[in-house]
Amino acid sequence: MSLGKFILIILSSSLILSCKSRKLAENSKSETATKTSKSVKAKYAEKLGVDSKDIKNEKLYSFIDEWYGVPYKYAGKDKKGIDCSSLTSTLYLAVYQKSISSNTKSLVDEIKSVKKSELREGDLVFFKIESTKVSHVGVYLLNQKFVHASTKKGVMISDLNEPFFVKTYHSAGRVK
Repeated sequence: MSLGKFILIILSSSLILSCKSRKLAENSKSETATKTSKSVKAKYAEKLGVDSKDIKNEKLYSFIDEWYGVPYKYAGKDKKGIDCSSLTSTLYLAVYQKSISSNTKSLVDEIKSVKKSELREGDLVFFKIESTKVSHVGVYLLNQKFVHASTKKGVMISDLNEPFFVKTYHSAGRVK
């Protein structure tokens, strides 16, 4: 066998092995993504009190999972600390590819009002906390639950039926 043929065989073999290992790596990534997707769906279905088949927007719940527990920081905009309006704005850009204000008072002007009974996943919910003006915002999920940045517990999911939120609820709306 000539040296040229030998080198050609070696190169072909390494190319075939490279393709096989790339496919194995891609399959492994795909399996990991599927497992992660199922675990995120199961985790948030339990938190929201719904069936996992009701969790359809995996991008939304993956975003929440990534940010869950990040501490509250007034005017914060990153994982070191974030406030409610910045969380809402960051979520909207990451999940819905929509740029919205990161100021709660401005957000009220960027929505089409909806009744509490008409809330859909992704709608914004507003609250008046220790103020006569809207001072807190969250993103509605399912089953009366919403995600927000709480001053005491950071990014978390709460229930609109909790007495505190019933008392401070102001309005809701859909981003235009």
